[in-house]
This record gives sequence, C-alpha cells and structure tokens, in this order.
Amino acid sequence: MMRATSTTRDYSLVGLDAERAVANGLSAAQWYRADISRKQMKQLMQRSDGPALRDTAIWGAGFLCLGAGVVWLWGSWWVLPFLVCYGVLYGSSTDSRWHECGHGTAFKTRWINDVVYQLACFMILREPTIWRWSHTRHHTDTIIVGRDPEIAVTRPPDMLAVLSNLFAIRNSFIAIRKLMLHAAGRLTEEEVTFVPEMEQSKVYLVARIWLMINAAVIGLALYLNSWLPLMLVGPLPTMYGAWLAHIFGLTQHGGMAENVLDHRLNSRTVYMNPLFRFIYWNMNYHVEHHMFPMVPYHRLPLLHEILKGDLPAPCPSLFAAYKEIIPALLKQRKDPDWYIRRQLPDTGKPLRPELHGEAVSASAE
Repeated sequence: MMRATSTTRDYSLVGLDAERAVANGLSAAQWYRADISRKQMKQLMQRSDGPALRDTAIWGAGFLCLGAGVVWLWGSWWVLPFLVCYGVLYGSSTDSRWHECGHGTAFKTRWINDVVYQLACFMILREPTIWRWSHTRHHTDTIIVGRDPEIAVTRPPDMLAVLSNLFAIRNSFIAIRKLMLHAAGRLTEEEVTFVPEMEQSKVYLVARIWLMINAAVIGLALYLNSWLPLMLVGPLPTMYGAWLAHIFGLTQHGGMAENVLDHRLNSRTVYMNPLFRFIYWNMNYHVEHHMFPMVPYHRLPLLHEILKGDLPAPCPSLFAAYKEIIPALLKQRKDPDWYIRRQLPDTGKPLRPELHGEAVSASAE
C-alpha cells in the first residue's frame, strides 16, 4: 500500500521523497499491465525499417526545403513562415525522434536508430547518454515523486516555468549550464544516481563535441556578420521551435495522479490529426506507450485498438485535453493534493488496491 500523498513534495532525486518512494515499494515496482496475448505482443513488437525510413525521408526533405527557404528569403518578412515551420521541425519534431530512437524501436537497423537519435538529441539539446538513462528511470518510476527525473509539472505547479518553457527558455538555460559542467568532466548530484559510472565518459566526450560544433556555428555567424547560421543550427532554433513539443508534452501526464503504479491513472492518451501524429510520432497514445514501451511508434494505433476496452476514454482532441489540463493546474496551485480522476470503462479491469493509495477510491467515483 502506498502512502497518502502529502502536500509538501520533494522532487529532487536525492531528497526525502526519494527515500520514501524506495521505502514504500514505489521504486522499480511491478506495474499494472493490460491483458494481451503473447502472440499479439510478439507481432506488435516486431521492428521494421520501412515506416521510419519513409517518415525520416519526409522529415529530412522538410528540413532541406524549409532551410533553403530561410536562406533564400533571409532579410525579408517572407522568411517568417519558413522560420516557424523550420523551427517546429528542429525544436519540436525532434522530441519524438530522440524519444523513439532512444527506445531503439523506430528502426530495425540499430545504427540508423543511433544516428537519428544522436542527431535529434543535438537538435533538441538533450545530451544522448544523460537522456537515455533519464528516460529509462522515467519508465521504471513514472511520475513517482523523488524518483522520476522527467516530471514536467510539479505540485503546486510553477506556472512561470511552464509558460517559459513554451519556448524552452528555462530548459535550454539548464541544458546549456549542464553541458558546460559535463564538458568539464563532472555530473550533477542527481545525474550520478541514474547514469552508470561506465557511461559517464561518453557524457563528457559528447558535451565537448557539442560545444565545438556550436562554437563553429558562432564563428561562422561572426565571419558572415549574420544571424542566419544561428537561426538554423544550435540553441536558437531549439528555443523558437519548441512551442509545439511543449504543448504536446504537457498532455502526457499534466494534472494526473502521482505515486501510483497504473499508467491508466498517471498518463493520458489524446487523439490527434495526422499532421500532429507525424510530428509527434504517435506519442499521443501515451498510456499505451508506457504500458508497453517496446512497441514501435507506427504500431501504437493498433495497440490502442486492442487495449481500448481496458483503458480510460482518450481525450478526443488536443483542445479537449487542455480543457482539463489548464483547470487542473490552476486547482493544484491552491490544492497540491488534487489531481484528475480517470474513470475506467465497464469492460476495464478494476484498480488493484495494493498498487495505490488514495487514487483507488477517488478514481472509482
């Protein structure tokens, strides 16, 4: 039985709540999983290069066309729509690419996964080794206070941080500061808790390479006496293009339950249009992804259809998701113990009391 959620929370990975999570059996625990046959799961987990090669070819063509438009129209107001679209590819679509390739499921061929992962990590300013292990912890201890390093919205919510990250201002500042630290051969106290010692030298090497690349881009900008190189490569397109990834990202867990061991309670699936799904690589099927993270992105819609009888009803649109997220965050500013209750369908398996505390009775209302 998990402890009741307290109003005061310590989201640090080295604080009191980290100790409590381990003591209460919430760390590296057994999660609820919907029933699915071994044959179906084996089929769903089969990897293929085809879908991701197709999508990556379209993605790359988009970069070339939009980048050429930015260069061609630089200096005129007509460049703005090209910059907006280029920024979305650079600072938003890369969020799902680093994520899926980090799981190793996007492509069947490992080296292609690794190349796209490294490229996407650079674009979105997420150091590859740090985020690979950070995301492993996120899946192991999803939204467990003191254990999950990727909780996007704490309770009570820091609304200034939420709004500033619409253009990755806060996140980019933190990322650049850590990049400098890593280039000096050091990790933060929290990073030491999830990055294995044998992997730490990779962190330092990549940080130094990234700094050299960015230094070269700055040097080119100074040589050309133009902002153009900085608008195409480096932290600036990461920031001005981050807004859509942030809008998508908040739907994953925003306002949901903490310290529960059932993804039906702490994650959210949202129906999106085909363009958004291409940019987001189907991560809108987020309950399904967390429950079975080794299913490739292009099979998540099928997994959703198989599991939907056991899952809460998805939000019918991005707009509908924010109709519940925004009021939830505002309520949590006054009452950090409040969270969105998810109603399971009549065909869904009931919540298991041994996995939850106050979330059981609240979600069953």
